[in-house]
Parts: sequence; structure tokens; C-alpha cells
Amino acid sequence: MALHPINQANENSPYGDLTRQQFHKKHQIFHQQSYMFNKNNMKIFTQTWCPDSLEPLKGLVAMIHGYTSDSSWISELTAVAIAKTGFLVCALDLQGHGSSDGYPGHIPKIKPIVQDCIQYFDSIKTNHPKLPSFLYGESLGGAISILICLEKKYEWDGLILSGSMCGISAKFKPMWPLEKLLPVAALFAPKWKVVVSKPVASKSYKEEWKRRLVARNPNRRTSGKPPMATALEFLRVCKYIKRHCHDLEVPLLILHGEKDKICDYESARFVYESAASKDKTLKIFPGIWHMLFGENEDDVELVLEILLSWIGEREAKSNIN
Repeated sequence: MALHPINQANENSPYGDLTRQQFHKKHQIFHQQSYMFNKNNMKIFTQTWCPDSLEPLKGLVAMIHGYTSDSSWISELTAVAIAKTGFLVCALDLQGHGSSDGYPGHIPKIKPIVQDCIQYFDSIKTNHPKLPSFLYGESLGGAISILICLEKKYEWDGLILSGSMCGISAKFKPMWPLEKLLPVAALFAPKWKVVVSKPVASKSYKEEWKRRLVARNPNRRTSGKPPMATALEFLRVCKYIKRHCHDLEVPLLILHGEKDKICDYESARFVYESAASKDKTLKIFPGIWHMLFGENEDDVELVLEILLSWIGEREAKSNIN
């Protein structure tokens, strides 16, 4: 059975009682981090994880984190869990998140973010042209992953969406009439924060100790109340995905919690039913919240097992072909 490293973490550190370097050594992971400059000359933080062995790599998994998160801390634990099975995993901090340039949590337009991801992932794929490649996106990262696949139709061997932002939950949307006034508010006060919603982590992680761990992230730059222009852009992105998801043709795995109070699981189901993908799987988990790895140990292992099995089967099929 797979074991997610988060089940060895504690509320103070994702690495438990180890340093980050000791954690990588324990899991036999080779880790690298760097920066790239995007087309607007912004500095974007990037990193990779792979097995510290001479065995050939099985494939590439490109990860995109969610809003208020980053590619390190808790997100890194999933990267390590995947890398341990023989994959090269790469990730970046989105603009305004983690160690990347940008105003904290401010995403007035999604396209520059999508282009950053394409630029970085393409650079990794160029260095490993024969590896089957998969996109894995959590929450906002799932929406970005969908947009990448719509733009780069035949360049990915699989798309995994975890708690993906295909639609905003009615429980998390700005109250009426604020939602109707967002376009005006975003125009005149783009960085004013929507104060009607609670911090994202309070509704994302069911396990209370994991919420405390999130709060201790030294790279965390925002509590999750999106600025007006960002909130408006998220609503636009969700509408765009619903209009265009029928164009998705990539093998697709959608994982979503039924009790997700941030991203609407019925919208994820709509994407699943609409996608043109011949190979598609939908798993809605009863009782589970937004962050699937924010649950109890048994549920975390269940989700990880499904994720790794799905990637493994398609990697094997791709390498045979």
C-alpha cells in the first residue's frame, strides 16, 4: 500500500521531526530548485523531485498548486509521494504565491499564469522528450491545468484534477449583491479583498492539525480572501471552462470531495460528462472536503492509491505504445 508522507507530518512541520534535507534523504529523493524569468521578466520559483537512483524514469508529472498555497510545504509531500514511484515531478509557485514575484494573491488575469506554467513545463519536457507526461492540478491549479490542455491539446498523456475549480461553491461565492457588483469593484479597487468569505484553509482541510500546519507555512503570503479583480477572474475562468470543457480530449481523472465548500463538485461532474475524452474517470468521495489530502489517514491513502494506480496504468500503456 502507498504511504503519503503527510501521515508522518505534524502540526509544526510537513517533514515531521526531520529537516527538509533529512526528509528527502529518508525518502531517497533528489530535489532541485531554481528560478526562471517569465515573458514579463518576473522571477518564478521552480523545483523538481525524482528518485535518487540510477533506474530509468517512468514519466513526468507537472503539478500546479491551488490559491493561497505554493509548491513547497504541504504540496511537496504529494510531489514526493509521486516521485517515489519512479516519476520526475516538477512544480512552480504561481505569481503572487510562495517565492515567486507578484502581489500576494493577486491574479487579475489568468492567461499570464497559464503561460508561466506552459513555459516551465515545456522546458522540462524538452529535456525529457520520451517520457509520458501528466498534468496534476489542485483547486485553482486544476482550472489552470484544464486551460493548458485546451491550449495544448495533444501534448499531455493524462490530466488529473483534485478538488478542481470548475465552479465556485455557492457557500463560498461573494454574497449578493456583491457578486453582481464585482466587475465595477474590480475596476475601481482591484486589490480590495472580498471580506465576506472565511480564509480558504478553514474550509479546505478537515483535520484541524493540518490547518495549523498550513498556517505555519513560512512561504504563505495570503490567508485566502481574494482581491476583487481576482474573485472576478475566478468566476470568469469557471464560466470559460464550462463553455469549452467539451473540447477536452486528454485522458482524464477527476477526484473531488462531496463536502467541498469551496469548489463545486457538481461542476466537476459537468466537466467529466462534457469532456470528449474517451478515457475518463470520476471519483466523488462522500464526506470529504476540498483538500483531499487534508483528511484522515485512511482517506488520504485511498485517494493516493487511486491517483498512483491511474497514472501508473497510463504510463505503462504509453511506454508500450
